Amino acid sequence: MSTDFPTESPPQRPVDLDSEADLDRFLDAHDRVLVDFYTDGCSLCAGIEPVVGNVARAHEDLAVATINPRTDPPLIERFAITSVPTLVLFEDGAVAGRLADGFQGGDAIDAFLAETGDAEPGRPART
Repeated sequence: MSTDFPTESPPQRPVDLDSEADLDRFLDAHDRVLVDFYTDGCSLCAGIEPVVGNVARAHEDLAVATINPRTDPPLIERFAITSVPTLVLFEDGAVAGRLADGFQGGDAIDAFLAETGDAEPGRPART
């Protein structure tokens, strides 16, 4: 990932991160972040990718990132990644919730965000 990602407002598309350091910088730059932990070759991960993109566009207060924890193994232990895809919501740099139930559609992700304090629950993501 380039170290010059947008910091003034959440990007309207998921940002691909490469390392734990990139993730930490991204969390520092944004108040509310949804991270999609995925692995290459995972069909569920590939299926959720466009849904996560729609979520990024639908929620103006939410920065969205994707990261493959296999490229930086300490991420696996730090965030207790036992299956993929795993979505982890951060608020002010702290874990606020996690969704690790395989493929999730836009409605399920919207409900997850609403349960964890989404400022704009009326802005659904579309699958």
